[in-house]
Amino acid sequence: MIKSKLVPKKIVEELDKYIVSQEEAKKNVAVSLRNRYRRKEIKNETLRKEITPKNIILMGSTGVGKTEIARRLAKITDSPFLKVEATKYTEVGYVGKDVETMIKDLVAVTITKLKNQKIESLKKEYYMSAVENTAKKLNNLDTLNDEFKNELINDILEGKYDEEMVEVEKPKSSNVGAPIVEVVGAGDEREIGSVLENIMSTFDGNKKSKKMKLKVKDAIEFLLNKEINENIDMDEIIPQALKTAEEDGIIFIDEIDKIAERENSGRSEVSRQGVQRDILPIVEGTTVMTSYGPVKTDHILFIAAGAFSEADFSDLMPELQGRFPIVVEMKDLTKEDFIKILTDVEFNIIEQYKTLLEADNVEISFSKGAIEKIAETALKLNDNVENIGARRLAGIVELVLRDIMFEAPYDEPKKITIDKKYVEKIFKDQFEDENLDKYIL
Repeated sequence: MIKSKLVPKKIVEELDKYIVSQEEAKKNVAVSLRNRYRRKEIKNETLRKEITPKNIILMGSTGVGKTEIARRLAKITDSPFLKVEATKYTEVGYVGKDVETMIKDLVAVTITKLKNQKIESLKKEYYMSAVENTAKKLNNLDTLNDEFKNELINDILEGKYDEEMVEVEKPKSSNVGAPIVEVVGAGDEREIGSVLENIMSTFDGNKKSKKMKLKVKDAIEFLLNKEINENIDMDEIIPQALKTAEEDGIIFIDEIDKIAERENSGRSEVSRQGVQRDILPIVEGTTVMTSYGPVKTDHILFIAAGAFSEADFSDLMPELQGRFPIVVEMKDLTKEDFIKILTDVEFNIIEQYKTLLEADNVEISFSKGAIEKIAETALKLNDNVENIGARRLAGIVELVLRDIMFEAPYDEPKKITIDKKYVEKIFKDQFEDENLDKYIL
């Protein structure tokens, strides 16, 4: 949920850490997010309900940052986020996914999110209880006197008994003690109810218990998970999840240009316009029935994206265009942008590979010339093969470091500098032979 201190300028500053260029897109999404907070501050409930999000369409080539902008927005605001592809949906009446599935999947994502937050809270609440119960089992006692208990618990926390074995009881079902974090996923929302029901039924008192032996450190985790399973309240989480999905959910619809009606398009395929008609009420504001109750889509923020290389924004049906009033054209990335992506953004590709090789006592560094050559190579491959934007960089850096990563670890710690000549040597033969097919990543 967006915080009052997260003003548009601050949102853009956060986005700048991970996304190079695209100032116009960042500014627009930052304003849209801030308007969500502003709407919630309105005291007049009738007026508040009338103010709907200004949905956004990001237009630009692959790899310019469209998906990353939406994903980072969700992280900044701690909002439920779902990415879908418009081409995966079919018109009502055809076999395939109907557009309402995106709302059901958003609910699934939100339930997972809130459930995991609750689990973290319960872990803190019940951890010491699990340690104490393990201490009792370690000594085959029902109770421990305070002095002995405190000493034993301290020893357990310090890891002195990690390898000792204790006997624990579990219900007959094999699911007991499984990490509850993995219970709910963002798959078919209709299946989640039965999954949760199965988990809860695990602790049916009528089932016979059986014993098993675990190491102390594993027993603590087992008893902690068991206690969490017994005390987590889905009746509290689900209504909260529905409201959170309605008020704070972000849905990113990728490849929306692929469902635009183009001139001379074939009629043998499922009607693109039909899918548009089905998406329209979802982004316009409707109520979708889920297994957990109705979800209103009026205040969900929809961010759509597409390359629009073969279709224009105007090829979308006018009503759908009207539901995306903010249209932003994103720029193709330049050599300078690629250099910034390689060096300036947080957790950049080069930093990732440096950290990976440190595990094998290999210290790598890149000269300024090497980084420039990698950027130039990415630009050249995008021009000559296929423009996949910044995604090209990962493949190039992987190829540059492939032999080093294959040879590591060495007999002793090693320092390696990647310079311009090294990069040129890697790609020289391929460019001379114009054998570029292998670089379609």
